[in-house]
Amino acid sequence: MTTAHRQPDVSNAEQVAAWDGTEGSYWASHAIAFDRTVERYQPHFHAAAAIRTHHRVLDIGCGTGLTTREAARSAPNGEALGVDLSAQMLDVARSTATSEGLLNAHFLQADAQTYRFEPAYFDAVISRTGSMFFGRPEIAFANLARALHPGGTLTLLTWQSFASNEWISALTSTLMGQLPPTPPPGIPGPFSLSDPDLVRRLLESVGFDDVQFEGRQEPMIFGSNASEAQTFALGLLHWMLQGRTAPEREQAIESLHQLMVEHESPSGVGLDSAAWVITARRTSP
Repeated sequence: MTTAHRQPDVSNAEQVAAWDGTEGSYWASHAIAFDRTVERYQPHFHAAAAIRTHHRVLDIGCGTGLTTREAARSAPNGEALGVDLSAQMLDVARSTATSEGLLNAHFLQADAQTYRFEPAYFDAVISRTGSMFFGRPEIAFANLARALHPGGTLTLLTWQSFASNEWISALTSTLMGQLPPTPPPGIPGPFSLSDPDLVRRLLESVGFDDVQFEGRQEPMIFGSNASEAQTFALGLLHWMLQGRTAPEREQAIESLHQLMVEHESPSGVGLDSAAWVITARRTSP
């Protein structure tokens, strides 16, 4: 199914340092909380992938493996391979899959931009909020296209624009005291695949067609109550307080708690978000 080449692309050096370091460690130790943030999107994303019982599925940026495990359950006569840069998150993914008895769920630490997957092996490639961080997206998606057999499908969940996502704009302005300049679409980061025209051109240029976009708006759930949500958000975004004075940090933390209180509901603390469910098909020769 795969070869032994796992060397990350040089353009992904910062991502490797983050995801296979302290950031990946935080995600691994808070796996349930992170899956909960985007749980409202998961049914739509999984349905769009249309995984069949015999499918071989490649999951890019699988993290702690929830999407890989769901793919494996939908393909009992096939298999699902989750790929990520983070050894810590993959350890969680493997142990969870084992505890759930999913023998057809496998995991690999590798850079999907350059890893030599077996050509035309997979029926479906999926990625839930993991495809926006490629240092060289044209190289990455060409590599994924080669891994799909002709007619195979690509399903992505990506964020819409910064302005459409209250969760990041509210958290950023609260903790930093201002909104930073928003990088244009195409620059690696959470919003690199937010522009449908850019994404369509990118995918069509490397071997995909029938590129479709479905817009979804769901709350991002940060915790069951304000205190839990504040603690989780601070653990994730504490770096935003760097460079601020002690009084400014204290005020920011208090404002963060107030933000969470304002968004508290019986179903949890939810901040508005907007995403694309993107589907495409590998072109035939």
